[in-house]
Parts: sequence; structure tokens; C-alpha cells
Amino acid sequence: MKAQENVDVRQAHIYFAQECFNLAWDLIEKKEREPEEMDLMIHLAHASLYHWSRRADCTDQNLSIGYWQLSRVYALAGLGDSALKAAETCLAYAQQHGVARIFVGYAHEALARAYAVVAMIEKQQIHLEQAINIAQALPDDEKDQLLADLKDLSQENC
Repeated sequence: MKAQENVDVRQAHIYFAQECFNLAWDLIEKKEREPEEMDLMIHLAHASLYHWSRRADCTDQNLSIGYWQLSRVYALAGLGDSALKAAETCLAYAQQHGVARIFVGYAHEALARAYAVVAMIEKQQIHLEQAINIAQALPDDEKDQLLADLKDLSQENC
């Protein structure tokens, strides 16, 4: 597929990676979503991840964040198997060299949410505890951020 000559594809990937992420995040933060918004949220998370993966400056950390968001939207939509697959991929990227430790914590948070959706409570607790343990070793601002996100983690509020 050939791009239009007046389109800067590199800039388009930069723009849409961030724009789609932020729009998906806005939907994540909504207390209630219409079914169409759930679909849009999933599409936006996929689009963001796609555009990130096409950027020359894409890192394992960026991919970890993208898969984290994808897992989160799948969990919110009640699609546990998809949430779990994305969370596992998130963890694989988070464990790569050079990725900040907080993202390993967020990968475990994603796994805990995904396991909550598929009602595997023992595994949910294991990953919740791992995320808490990682948070305890982080600098205060990162620790507070991760612990706040873990606070609302329950089977009813994924």
C-alpha cells in the first residue's frame, strides 16, 4: 500500500500512537461505557499499539505499555482470555533489558486483572502480590502511582 506523497508516514505514526492511546485512556477512565464505546476503546488500543510498533523510536518499554493498555481494555470489556494474552506479552516486554522496573509491576497488575476476569483468583492474588512487592521497592512517586492503581483491583472492578 503506497502512502500519499503529501503524507509524512513517520509523523503519522507518531501522532496516531499517542492520540489513539490517549483516546483509549479517556474511555478507560469513564465510569460507564456504551457497547459502542467498548468496541472503540479496543480498536483505539490496537491502533495505538500498531502505530507504536511502526515507529523507529519504539522500545520494549513502549510495547510493554501498549500491551498493558490492550490488556486493560480487554479486561474492562470482560474478554478475559484476550486480556490474559496481552498481559503475558506485556510482561515479556517489561522484563527486557532497559525497561523501567515500574513496568514489570504494571505487567503483574495487568495479569492480576486478567485473572480476575477469568475467575482464577489464586493466580490473581499471586500477581497482585508480585505487583505490590515491586511497588514497595520503587521510588515514592512511582510506588504511590502503582499502589493507587492496584487499590481498585477487585473481581468486580477490572
